[in-house]
Amino acid sequence: MSAGNSFPGSWKPNQASTVALFEQLRLHVIKLADSGVLPPGTRLPAVRALAERLDVAPHTVARAYKELEAAGVVATRGRNGTVVCARDERWDALSAAAAAYAGAAKAQGASFAEAVQLLAAAYDR
Repeated sequence: MSAGNSFPGSWKPNQASTVALFEQLRLHVIKLADSGVLPPGTRLPAVRALAERLDVAPHTVARAYKELEAAGVVATRGRNGTVVCARDERWDALSAAAAAYAGAAKAQGASFAEAVQLLAAAYDR
């Protein structure tokens, strides 16, 4: 399966955001993979092609792909491209917990940085 022209669609990272461009892309791919818009086996665009479409540096896309691969969201197969991986039950449970936490943090007026700081502190306990 190929993402072809459907990914990233009209989505573009917010250049004015305090969230790093690679992080915006990483979060967007996770959201699409979790929702099934990018089902397992979907081939993502090559780094340079996606960087051109998004008007970002290739390093930005490469870093997002690298972090997505480390998290098990995608697998990079060299010249055969980067594909979305199947999720397991553990990942689904963690995604649900993360969504609940993000919702609670937003409801309390916490910034992204504050929410991450609190999560990091809880994780280290």
